Amino acid sequence: MVTRDEEHSTRGRANALRAAMSGVLPASELTSPRMAKVMELCISCKACKAECPSAVDMARIKTEFLARYYQVHGTPLRVRFFGHAATLNRLGSGRRAPLTNAALRSRIGRAVGHRLLGLAPQRALPEMARVPFETWWRKHVATSIPQPMATIVLLIDPFTNYNHPEVGIAAVEFFEAIGVEIAAAPALDDGRACLSKGLVADARRAAERMVVALSPWAERGLPVVGLEPSGLLTLRDEYLHLLPGDERARALAGHALTFEEFVDGLAEGHDLRPFFADEPRRVLLHGHCHQKALVGTGPARRVLALPGYRVTEVDSGCCGMAGSFGYEAEHYDLSMQMGERRLLPAVRETPPETIIAAAGVSCRQQIAHGSGRMALHPAQVLRRALRSNP
Repeated sequence: MVTRDEEHSTRGRANALRAAMSGVLPASELTSPRMAKVMELCISCKACKAECPSAVDMARIKTEFLARYYQVHGTPLRVRFFGHAATLNRLGSGRRAPLTNAALRSRIGRAVGHRLLGLAPQRALPEMARVPFETWWRKHVATSIPQPMATIVLLIDPFTNYNHPEVGIAAVEFFEAIGVEIAAAPALDDGRACLSKGLVADARRAAERMVVALSPWAERGLPVVGLEPSGLLTLRDEYLHLLPGDERARALAGHALTFEEFVDGLAEGHDLRPFFADEPRRVLLHGHCHQKALVGTGPARRVLALPGYRVTEVDSGCCGMAGSFGYEAEHYDLSMQMGERRLLPAVRETPPETIIAAAGVSCRQQIAHGSGRMALHPAQVLRRALRSNP
């Protein structure tokens, strides 16, 4: 949509791969630097899986391509850096957070990131939380709910845990306020970052750990509710390919729901409107790419309307951040052009009293960077809309 180049379309990438696999091009081209350039601008948004008549899943194909490409050419340091973001964020958060954040914000820190990793100096990496969610959760005294409306497992992804614990805290407070019991809130690495960078073996190990940790809850029939769309939907999509034939993974996939899906389903059987203050507001919603491709934004629109809010959705495509894509120096300008197609102008034109909602952490980062507006996760929006909100 931005470059207007056939090579950068799903069809163009698929045709290039098919030519190498069928013998039209030399077999060596399948893992050549030229093929890497063809695949480079695939942002793994999964729109092709939902919109292509043949349901070509270019995101999964790209992951496999990258894995084979690295076998031939080696794995770059930047790929390892972003792929293992969960580990690095764990090491940099908590008591080390003030020092880590100061280093990341400093001119020297940005210069090192640019020279060593090829990071865009215009962007700041996400700050680390002084109190990660898992630390807060260990000290949290759950509200007693004699007859819970439902019982869930709240899955906390690495970015919510180490960078944005306020999102997880808002979800806990919202659920407890409406009478949903949280049986557990495990903070686990779902392997999404490794998968997006082609580190398939590492992603598979993360998937195995996740399945071992969560399958007992799924066997009890408890919903596993996630806050980050790309992380939660990995359980429903890629895990079935990473762990083929694993019945535990299939059972877990059947119980995995996004925050919006679960609340939307809850609202079908319970009237949640009395929990909210009568304060009409407007909400501008931007849907996450994986959310739009695998779930749709219907649940998000409906739950954001529960407090009586008027919800408008931006027909924006990808925000342009796409995980690490917008942090990479050679892709920064393109990522901003993607955001400027529709999303960022729509946010800037929205009155300041309008709530900007986006479930994806990358989407919220792009909105903040490109417009100066703070976007909220739907869990934060609903938490703030409660009558009991202080």
